Amino acid sequence: MAFDEAYYRRYYHDPRTAVTSRAEMRDRAGMIAATVRYIGLPVDRILDAGCGVGLMRAPLRRLLPRARYTGLESSEYLCRRYGWQHGTLQTLDDRARYELVICYDVLQYLDTPAARAAIAKLTAVCRGALYFGALTSGDWRNNCDQSRTDRVPGMRSAAWYRRELARGFRQLGCGMWLRRGAPVVLWDLDGPLR
Repeated sequence: MAFDEAYYRRYYHDPRTAVTSRAEMRDRAGMIAATVRYIGLPVDRILDAGCGVGLMRAPLRRLLPRARYTGLESSEYLCRRYGWQHGTLQTLDDRARYELVICYDVLQYLDTPAARAAIAKLTAVCRGALYFGALTSGDWRNNCDQSRTDRVPGMRSAAWYRRELARGFRQLGCGMWLRRGAPVVLWDLDGPLR
């Protein structure tokens, strides 16, 4: 798939065919920031892996003002246009550390071995909270507007993602995951079953 200007014009800039809106992504960023503040996780560094056109950048910087934001993107077009760091999760330096990592609508574009490697990299670089989302096979059948969503061959079940992510993270809900060993205390009913 070509992640070029035409792709982003269709799926992000044209209101008739866009898969999301600034308002939706602003609200998503608000939920992410509220979660990390609620659990008491100080955030100095944010990684937005597969940041696209960067719709969460401004709201996250406003809501978490002391955090430095890094947008990681594989699209050369977007890196030129927005100044993102060019690369993928697979090429990201293992020594990098972030208190908040966002990986939204990225892994469905990867085959299973690459998706597994990307999740391992998320586990390696995340020191606190992960916001994760991917189009699942169930979402494709039951939830998404297929006329506004690109069908990709890497769709997997939600159970697959939960199983892979559970190796390094504890699920909090609403797409939020807490890195095992993160320096926060959750009350029994705030987190998942242990």
